[in-house]
Amino acid sequence: MMILDQSLGQLARSIPGGTAVFHKYQLDFCCGGKKSLRDALSDRELNPAAIVAELQALQAQPSIAQEWVNVPDVELIEHILTRYHDVHRQQLPELIRLAQRVELVHGGHTECPAGLAQHLETMLQELENHMQKEEQILFPMISRGITGMAIQPIAMMRSEHDDHGAALADIEHLTRGITIPKGACNTWRALYFGLETLKADLMDHIHLENNILFDRIDGALKVNHG
Repeated sequence: MMILDQSLGQLARSIPGGTAVFHKYQLDFCCGGKKSLRDALSDRELNPAAIVAELQALQAQPSIAQEWVNVPDVELIEHILTRYHDVHRQQLPELIRLAQRVELVHGGHTECPAGLAQHLETMLQELENHMQKEEQILFPMISRGITGMAIQPIAMMRSEHDDHGAALADIEHLTRGITIPKGACNTWRALYFGLETLKADLMDHIHLENNILFDRIDGALKVNHG
């Protein structure tokens, strides 16, 4: 199948380094993972041939990246917990502190991200609730192999992932595309660099769950009940 006709989630799964290309061009491979590359590019002024060439170049390289596709559920879950859940819990409180400082000091600036601190507080609360449901209910279920009962919780987590994707879009809107204003102070710069990292981490986090862990379980259940 041509690269353009494969879904973003499929490409992110199968091409090591492919997610970096999608981050670069701001293509949503986590919540929008079901969309084909062709469809994702149809409403954007991007050069499809250039993006396909970048992905093909990555395909041609011998992969030294770990293929999470082939990692057992328990190991993948452990990676998600330490690399993403723990990291988000460190990232957001610091970003909230920085956002409060920027809004307080630079409230009169035309590009001040008014409302960002409050938005990040809401995001932290929603993400914390979401991660606790995964840690206390869904992940233990998957780890014990009780996948039949996981259908509903997985559907709920996917839906909440869409909400997290919408929250990232709101950050983009509040910060004019996370663009650092001319002459911004170090606090403002640190805030926006941190937001870029949060965005990349959260998208990769959702990708691992939606397109690898959850797809694997949904696929196995279809085979078993097919």
